Amino acid sequence: MKILVTGTAGFIGYFLAKQLLENGDTVVGIDNINDYYNVSLKLDRLKDTGITGIIDYNRLIKSDIYKNYTFIKMNLEDKDSILSLFEHEKFDIVVHLAAQAGVRYSLENPHAYINSNVCGFLNILEACRFHPVKHLVYASSSSVYGLNVKMPFSVEDSVDHPISLYAATKKSNELMAHTYSHLYKIPVTGLRFFTVYGPWGRPDMACFLFANAITSGKEIKLFNNGDMMRDFTYIDDIIEGVVRVMKKIPEPNKDLGVPYKIYNIGNNCPVKLMDFVEIMEKAFGSQAEKVFLSMQPGDVYATYADVDALKADVGFSPDTPIEKGILKFAEWYKDYYK
Repeated sequence: MKILVTGTAGFIGYFLAKQLLENGDTVVGIDNINDYYNVSLKLDRLKDTGITGIIDYNRLIKSDIYKNYTFIKMNLEDKDSILSLFEHEKFDIVVHLAAQAGVRYSLENPHAYINSNVCGFLNILEACRFHPVKHLVYASSSSVYGLNVKMPFSVEDSVDHPISLYAATKKSNELMAHTYSHLYKIPVTGLRFFTVYGPWGRPDMACFLFANAITSGKEIKLFNNGDMMRDFTYIDDIIEGVVRVMKKIPEPNKDLGVPYKIYNIGNNCPVKLMDFVEIMEKAFGSQAEKVFLSMQPGDVYATYADVDALKADVGFSPDTPIEKGILKFAEWYKDYYK
């Protein structure tokens, strides 16, 4: 298979590209390597897959490690370059992971989310329309559930009440993808990820923020006075789920005749924030100085994934215990930051 993975300098994209390459697939990766968080971490992820040297826009770089891996620095908003890439490479499968991430950052920089998550995704859809692929898999988010109170969150639930612009762009992606699947018969699968964590993770996520605070003796901020729950999902489980879903090309559904599907990928086991902090403290062998704050705009009290559909269709559900996952993260963190 020749597979396009967008966002390969990012957390999930890096791991997915690596897994596909080790499976023997041919991978083309793109990323704009923006400065939403420390660029050096993104460059180190690329370096770990053999992408080194000068990285300029729209310049093909061959991996020093994987002969079947090519990387291109590219903006999703660059419609002409995206279309040209699809025309030249003729992909079998596209896995679209690139996006402007972060709930709180969307309160400060809303235009970045529209440009990347809406306009950028439209360019991917248009490219799949004019240069057909066997399967388009794209990243959505548990944030689309917004103010839903029924637990666990099911893909059958209404997701009409997002409470952040980030969540709204992800809901928009789902609507756009369904429209293109209907109009142009593109087989499309959306994946709602639940709080992904692990080695090489994003510095704006809880694992990183708490590790930084614990190891430097600084305070950790616990919103809603620490009364929150998250369905933390280990990166290896996410990748296993994505790889299995890639192979499960959706058939036209019975009701509408559209080759479209959505799955949750979560651990199906919410963890209380205070328990999470305690597990982090044990992994790093140090107590954290805690500051309790009110709920932040855009945050939700809890996330909890119903993964019955994923298990029924691809025979897999994430199950890495939080204690095991945090220990692996801590080992990586200590080694990476010496």
